[in-house]
Amino acid sequence: MNDQDLAKWLSVPEVAAQLKVSAQYVRQLIKSGKLKAERKGTQWLIFPEDIKQYLKAYEVVIEPDDHPRLSSDLPEIVALSFFSGAMGLDIGMADGGIKAVLACEYNRFCRMTIAQNNPDIALIGDINKYSADEILAFAQIPNNRKVDVIFGGPPCQAFSTAGARKSLDDQRGNVFLKFLDIVSQIKPTYVVMENVRGLLSAEYPLQDNEVPVKGGALFKILQKLNEAGYQVSFELYNAANFGAPQIRERLVIIGKLGDSKVPYLYPTHEQALSTDNQATEHGLQPWKTLGEAFAEHLGNLDERSHHYIEFPQKRLKFYSLLKEGQYWKDLPEELQLEAMGNKIKLGGGKTGFFRRLSSSKPAPTLVTDPTMPATDLCHPTKLRPLSVEEYKAIQEFPSNWKICGPVKEQYRQLGNAVPIKLGQAIAKVIINDMKGIVKDSPANFKYSRYKNTDEQSFLHSMNKYIEKSKKEGL
Repeated sequence: MNDQDLAKWLSVPEVAAQLKVSAQYVRQLIKSGKLKAERKGTQWLIFPEDIKQYLKAYEVVIEPDDHPRLSSDLPEIVALSFFSGAMGLDIGMADGGIKAVLACEYNRFCRMTIAQNNPDIALIGDINKYSADEILAFAQIPNNRKVDVIFGGPPCQAFSTAGARKSLDDQRGNVFLKFLDIVSQIKPTYVVMENVRGLLSAEYPLQDNEVPVKGGALFKILQKLNEAGYQVSFELYNAANFGAPQIRERLVIIGKLGDSKVPYLYPTHEQALSTDNQATEHGLQPWKTLGEAFAEHLGNLDERSHHYIEFPQKRLKFYSLLKEGQYWKDLPEELQLEAMGNKIKLGGGKTGFFRRLSSSKPAPTLVTDPTMPATDLCHPTKLRPLSVEEYKAIQEFPSNWKICGPVKEQYRQLGNAVPIKLGQAIAKVIINDMKGIVKDSPANFKYSRYKNTDEQSFLHSMNKYIEKSKKEGL
């Protein structure tokens, strides 16, 4: 190899920079035979064409850089998406008539997913690094054009009942406040935020130097939206009531600039009155089932085409004894203690342990790992957890939507995503409001099994607490 030929080749650090991975990872690719390379003295050299072959053979997606919108056409409704993830909410909103021209996402695998499926959209990363003017510039929105909708799901971990719940003091909670600052500066006509149920009770001081109180975080968020000129409505919605084959509760907050509120989402489905009779209380369609979702979205997909992680070997013994819809309590009594160990002493029904799903019911909430002991998501009939493809079917992602990254990261993206049908319902209620169309929900429709989940009852409860605190302080 002469000096002229040598100049065409790339070193390991150069390839690492190109692929946006570590040099060590590149060496692992060479060692495994996935990436062709030649030894020159003490170093490996890689020919550019071999990099292309590696990318093609293994369907590798390189993390994209931040970039402005590539399309010159501006939609009739101008929308910006934040904390976009795998774009579940974006897909649903677009299906309902509101397509975002910018996505904001920090996670590298989610960014790959966005770039792979929506390459023309403007893409930015860390929201803290961008001003409102820079965001509008990336989205290529003219100065004389108003933004109609900003939507997104700020990180929920700060408010989740499953975590430490540091609320707005958590770094991720502070990102929530940055999002609100962007909203107050851009002033879209509508703002949509979706989050976990835990936000309803997340603690935060109502005033500086006060003790944190339940509901304080949401109260603070509502204050900031009101100060920015928004009237807010919210409710805890079950995605199954909007046609999703999944029982998944999400808090959806919709703010509207001006003096009026956006109505609540209009349900299309509800739980049947009984398992034998598919009639419903309000004449809506019965909940969509897991079996229906698989039939609609998977068809005759070969079992070999499914990608999944395995259950630990010691748990397979118990799954093999369980039928569709059963869980640990359906094991022979003499095996229940062996299966559960000390977890059997935990409170509650522990229904997520050794749980086989039922084809005749909606799926439970998809989690970021289907093999976690307390939230098992075992296939109704097969001896494995739900696959990535089945996750996509339950969330109702388009079949050609590519989720990038290792299998565990694909689960994480899909588990964190907003069900497509819920996104559609949000878009529809906003577009109806734009057109002046008022469509009331069925009388006495119960959105949630919990109390104080809408803005009126929540604020009533919080104001009662504030008044009580004032009296006690006197």
